[in-house]
Amino acid sequence: MPGFRKHLDPDELETDDEHDVVDPELRLRTVRTAASTIAESIRTEERAERRKTIRKKRSFFRRATKKRSAQPAKDVVPAEPPPEAAAAPPVTGLRRNIYVNIPLPPDELDAHGEPVVRYVRNKVRTSKYTVVTFIPKNLYEQFRRVANLYFLVLVVLQVFPMFGAASPQTAALPLIFIITVTAIKDGIEDYRRAVLDEEVNNSAATKLGHWKNVNQPTDPRNWFEKLLGINPPGKVTKGVRKLREREASQGTEIVLSKEGVDSRMSETTDAQSMDQGYYSGAGGRRLEDIQSVDEHSYPPTSLDYQSSSQTVVGFTPDDMKDWRGGSGSLTAYQQSVKSRSSLGVVDHSKRTTGMARWERTLWKKLEVGDIVLLRENEQVPADIVVLSTSDPDNMCYLETKNLDGETNLKPRKSVRATASIISEDDIERIAFVLDSEPPHQNLYLYHGVLRYKDPNTGEQKQESVTINELLLRGCTVRNTSWIIGLVVFTGADSKIMLNGGDTPSKRSKIEKETNFNVIVNFVVLIGMCLTSAIANGIWDGKGGTSATFFEAGADPTDSSVVNAIVTFTSCLIAFQNIVPISLYISIEIVKTIQAFFISQDVDMYYKPFDAACTPKTWNISDDLGQIEYIFSDKTGTLTQNVMEFQKCSVNGVPYGEGVTEAQRGAAKREGKPDALDPEEQTKQLAHLKQDMMNKMNRAFKNRYCQPEKLTLISPKLAEDLSDRTSEQRNHLINFFRALAICHSVLADRSDTKRPFHLEYKAESPDEAALVAAARDVGFPFVQKTKDSIDIEVMGQAERYIPLEMIEFNSTRKRMSVIVRNPQGQIVLYCKGADSVIYQRLRPDHDPILKEKTAKDMESFANSGLRTLCIAYRYLTEQEYMEWQRVYDAANNAIEDRDEEIDKANERIEHSLTILGATALEDKLQEGVPEAIETLHNAGIKLWILTGDKVQTAIEIGFSCNLLKQDMEIMILSADTLHEAQLQIEGGVNKIASVLGPPSWDPKTRGFVPGQKAAFAVVIDGDTLRHALSPQLKPLFLNLATQCETVVCCRVSPAQKALVVKLVKEGRNAMTLSIGDGANDVAMIQEANIGCGLLGYEGSQAAMSADYAFGQFRFLTKLLIVHGRWSYQRIADMHSNFFYKNVIWTFAMFWFLIFNSFDATYLYQYTFVLLYNLVFTSLPVIVLGAFDQDINAKAALAFPQLYIRGIRGLEYTRLKFWAYMIDGLYQSAVVFFFPFLVWTVGLPASWNGKTIDSLADLGTTVAVSAIFAANTYVGMNTRYWTVVTWIVVIGSSLVMLLWIVIYSFFMSSDFVDEVVVLCGNGTFWFTVLISVIVALAPRFIAKYIRSAYFPLDKDIIREAWVKGDLKDRLGIGHRRDRKNGSGKLEQAPMFHHPHARSESEISTYQQDIELGGLTAGGSNPSSANASPRTPLSPIREAQSPPHSPLANDDFLSPQRRELHAASPYSFRGSYYSASQIPAPSPDPTPHTNYTPNPLMSAVSQEPVAAFRAQSTSPHPPPSTSPRRDVFEMHVRQPSQDVPSTSHLAAHTQVPTDSTYETAYTGYLEGDDEHHNDHDPQSWRGSTYSSYDGPHAI
Repeated sequence: MPGFRKHLDPDELETDDEHDVVDPELRLRTVRTAASTIAESIRTEERAERRKTIRKKRSFFRRATKKRSAQPAKDVVPAEPPPEAAAAPPVTGLRRNIYVNIPLPPDELDAHGEPVVRYVRNKVRTSKYTVVTFIPKNLYEQFRRVANLYFLVLVVLQVFPMFGAASPQTAALPLIFIITVTAIKDGIEDYRRAVLDEEVNNSAATKLGHWKNVNQPTDPRNWFEKLLGINPPGKVTKGVRKLREREASQGTEIVLSKEGVDSRMSETTDAQSMDQGYYSGAGGRRLEDIQSVDEHSYPPTSLDYQSSSQTVVGFTPDDMKDWRGGSGSLTAYQQSVKSRSSLGVVDHSKRTTGMARWERTLWKKLEVGDIVLLRENEQVPADIVVLSTSDPDNMCYLETKNLDGETNLKPRKSVRATASIISEDDIERIAFVLDSEPPHQNLYLYHGVLRYKDPNTGEQKQESVTINELLLRGCTVRNTSWIIGLVVFTGADSKIMLNGGDTPSKRSKIEKETNFNVIVNFVVLIGMCLTSAIANGIWDGKGGTSATFFEAGADPTDSSVVNAIVTFTSCLIAFQNIVPISLYISIEIVKTIQAFFISQDVDMYYKPFDAACTPKTWNISDDLGQIEYIFSDKTGTLTQNVMEFQKCSVNGVPYGEGVTEAQRGAAKREGKPDALDPEEQTKQLAHLKQDMMNKMNRAFKNRYCQPEKLTLISPKLAEDLSDRTSEQRNHLINFFRALAICHSVLADRSDTKRPFHLEYKAESPDEAALVAAARDVGFPFVQKTKDSIDIEVMGQAERYIPLEMIEFNSTRKRMSVIVRNPQGQIVLYCKGADSVIYQRLRPDHDPILKEKTAKDMESFANSGLRTLCIAYRYLTEQEYMEWQRVYDAANNAIEDRDEEIDKANERIEHSLTILGATALEDKLQEGVPEAIETLHNAGIKLWILTGDKVQTAIEIGFSCNLLKQDMEIMILSADTLHEAQLQIEGGVNKIASVLGPPSWDPKTRGFVPGQKAAFAVVIDGDTLRHALSPQLKPLFLNLATQCETVVCCRVSPAQKALVVKLVKEGRNAMTLSIGDGANDVAMIQEANIGCGLLGYEGSQAAMSADYAFGQFRFLTKLLIVHGRWSYQRIADMHSNFFYKNVIWTFAMFWFLIFNSFDATYLYQYTFVLLYNLVFTSLPVIVLGAFDQDINAKAALAFPQLYIRGIRGLEYTRLKFWAYMIDGLYQSAVVFFFPFLVWTVGLPASWNGKTIDSLADLGTTVAVSAIFAANTYVGMNTRYWTVVTWIVVIGSSLVMLLWIVIYSFFMSSDFVDEVVVLCGNGTFWFTVLISVIVALAPRFIAKYIRSAYFPLDKDIIREAWVKGDLKDRLGIGHRRDRKNGSGKLEQAPMFHHPHARSESEISTYQQDIELGGLTAGGSNPSSANASPRTPLSPIREAQSPPHSPLANDDFLSPQRRELHAASPYSFRGSYYSASQIPAPSPDPTPHTNYTPNPLMSAVSQEPVAAFRAQSTSPHPPPSTSPRRDVFEMHVRQPSQDVPSTSHLAAHTQVPTDSTYETAYTGYLEGDDEHHNDHDPQSWRGSTYSSYDGPHAI
């Protein structure tokens, strides 16, 4: 009976697929190289598609079986839902029916005949507050702080006189001040959001007026508007009236047409402009800017109606009516149209009123069910179903850069049944119902059904509406004259708003931790008050004491218990400063100053956008220093969305001389950066490009060539094209001919002055780059019509007849074009992924060509390039005709249409012959690879969350060196929950087999690159949905957080936010999200820190972000420098604040022991008021605003120091308790020393007055405490500026000055106090001894720790302050600058010039790199090369000697000439060390790794060993293989280098490694050049007649 098991084959196939992914030991299989990663991702997608197809067939079989089953079979268990039902998440909510010209059914009407369902307005609000909710909501936000509630209670208590508060009104001022300041700050931040919201809501739109929208109630106003009589129905609001008046003077008439050559819309009545023609593109359509050239932002700007000057053919200005307030009619135009039969939903036999007309309105006025008209370059105001377009094929094109940052076009089409609508009358003649799904977050999914009655037959019909017919809010209409659409989702229901989420209220990590510290201090306060109350109650209960005579009437009541309660409350008021309200005031001031410093950093200023870094949320700057995970978008954030054709392979011969970022990164890791100097590459490529152009110009004429855009640089290619005897020439012609024909690009001649200037517009930048490269090489695509494709082949025109185009999609991964060539032959050209094309090659294909092309494509992919394989085949007439019939039948199929089309395509896309392969580079933003490596060295993990496809994300990952060739890369792709669980478990097992069990100890947070084997995960959106389910969420978190990086592809905005939330809450990690589009808003708001990039891609992300800046690379400075400083400053500021309040409050508590615990104030009350306000607040504020533990250059050179912030080591509870105990000890010293002096001795003043009053003792204690507190803060300050000196010393002097001034005012307890105390040496001696004894333990502890147990930052700081580090970096000392004797050229690395990476080149900045020297020095000619590794500042490393001569690239003079540095191209002074640490071996799964991080928290070496490294700028040579490695990369503005205006300046980031020039160590041994090039001669020439720096 085994034959009955055949139906289980699909399951068996799934099992086989799973075994392909997971090995027998249940470990997930991994890949390493870029080529293998991309190939594996394609295989996984193919397996997924195969599983889906099999499941669909199986579900069809089950449905058929169910239909055949008997009806009475009641005991039959219902079949489980098909597995494909799980492919999409269930959409919750009620479906909505939108009626057009059809009355609502009774069940959808209420008792008053109004619609039951009410839809949200199109008005959006991203601000947190409104005018009404601002005060209550803001107060709620502020009183979430425990301290604020505590202060409020104290203020209320002080109102009652029995508690002895001296001035309750004064006590309320600090709380009122901080509440007011915080409210103003929050209000300003939110007001900016509200202004942008208002700008969006008041944007102009065009809708159909004087037409009944049956889906809306007669009076849509709420009860409040009805009560006040606001905006009655039918009234034109003030905003709409202003809009129409503004546009009325422009005389605009709307005329829609699909006929004739012109499919444009008339937008002006200027007679002169009507005479101007335009160039028509394919299909008679006018081509406008598809790729945005001008700056385009969200919210939309008003449309300039005078910019377009086209009219409808046959129309004259006299025929057009005025705009009349923004509305116009097409009735006159339609009357000239002859009667025609009804098409789709349009019933032309139906009579119309002729009242409907287009009218201008505001975005916020649109409602569900409105008919809107969109014009070119307008933004889509809501989620809209396309009813009709100006295109003859009913297509329209959108630019989605406001959503996802992509500038390439997205095609959409209209619903077929409504495609014939072209006027207002047509809209009045239609009648249908749109059954729409409820609003949900998925941007890539929509399902609706349009139901209508056929006007001719009366038959009920329906048509499916998908995401291809839906326009999303925020997109921009491009290359389409007009679109008529139906509003489906408005406002908060639109997909982009659903993905955005509410604007969060973010609080920093330290602020949250402060609540715990405040609670601790509150408990201490309660303990002090209870002790005082109990002791006072016992003391008050005693009888027969002297208090009966001396304190008569002092007690508030006769009850000891009641008196104890009053004492408790009085002590609560007296000791309130132990919970410092001034802390919050000071923090607001400090964070405002920090935000100002960040905004003024010139290193984060981006000149092209004239944009500096803009902090929008000021209270979370300290979180910038604790980021552990960065979640980044790809397009527009890491990349420029600009494609360049870099390389190609034709007939197995590779062409192209460019070097990619991935190649540079690989060379640096392998220790061979010498041959990849980008500046020298630029110079050499310019020569090669000119050589190539000269050869091509001599061989043929190319009128369409644009040399400035030529990126495929290869003189060999020009030679092969010019050689008429070469067989390779024919292969090249066929290859580039295929590129010029096989595409969907449109050609545009926008510049009439340059008739041969072609611009290509494409749905994908890849296609535009391919066609542009063919144009510049001599194979321009000229134009395309319905009947012809015109190209030129090396100056000769050719015309091809297009027969069919089989489009590209993510499933097919290929596109094909069938054309008839000039010889009459039918040719199929196909381009696609290599694995897809290779499966369809003819069986007898040349294996050598296949192998060579595959090898070239693998090399291209490993270099970070996107590859495509190009192939062709000839078709016979019979074969084509037969296939055309099958293809047409598949297109007309009702069921399984997509599968039928795929089957038809398979019948013709086979037996292909390879022409070659292309390699494109997706250009990264400037400095991205270096920035990512710096962030990795800082211990920060970077994840990519993108909506792009898997292969594209992998290519970018390798390009920016986020994915590396030595990584174990795991690709997760599953259709079901079980498959996802199996793969995730396999990944966890794989990592555990190599690294062992994971450790989640907070002390080990932050990873060290290169310390152990590296893993990465690539996961698609469908699999991620399963991974984020409650069952798999912990497992996926376990897997992902053990990897160095995770790449999530095809994810929705909501999924991005869920991933961020998973890591933030699951690992309690600090997260940062960065993006540039509206689809990134959700994750920006979810993360602890949200960063938005400013630019051409729209400002939606920047509007919602906490920090907005121009380029991704600025993130390095923001985190490594400003973030680290802010975290360090706020942590120290908090600790010092609690300390200074403990010393002050406990000194008063000790005094209560000697006065019956009756809550008597020790200090004069003005000291209590001014202690936190004047005497001690400024030193701590200056500490929090200006302190630096190390310089910015040192911080960038040693990013490993950042890991202390990730681990939270600067603000711990142990540190808090240490400061509290220190304050407790010092409070006892500053009280008991004066107390003993006053008690044991009999001090008297110089004038004979005794020092025995409470004011005398209290003032002495107060002076001692204030001196100790300010000096303590000064001891903890690391960076003493002029402001620090003035504030620390001045605060104490102000206190003394106050004693002098207040002594001469009449008061009950302080008259002549300065005369009594300050003239007595006992007072000064007591204060001095108290302060010294109080601060001595802290001073001794700091000395022991810094001298014997220094942290890495302490060693670097000591080297910087002492001067060793500055000397090594070539930075002048302050004393040298003052004396004008700075000798920058004496820096040790100055005498070893080096080539630089691309991100170092700048006309305004230098990059100074420090490498390690051998213990006894080194010879420049024997430099070692290695990749940069995370280094401890003091660490010995052993490396084998390595010489540049070992590199084959430098054995030939031609290679030496190619890579030699040029003195004329050197831009500024750059220095490098003579040696670099040797490369470490690539990790393997079985390598034993060092368990301890390379960057230790505490160095084991004495500081003297570090100083010994730089005792001489020119150490003697040594052959010792051991050396102390010190590696640093910083940059310094160039002061003496003349700028070159023709070079683009840009901000730099620390480079990945240091290295020497190609000639180092070679010239000395070259007899041919020895006489002409002295090894030391360049030193003299550098400072002779040439006024700029040189390099060899």
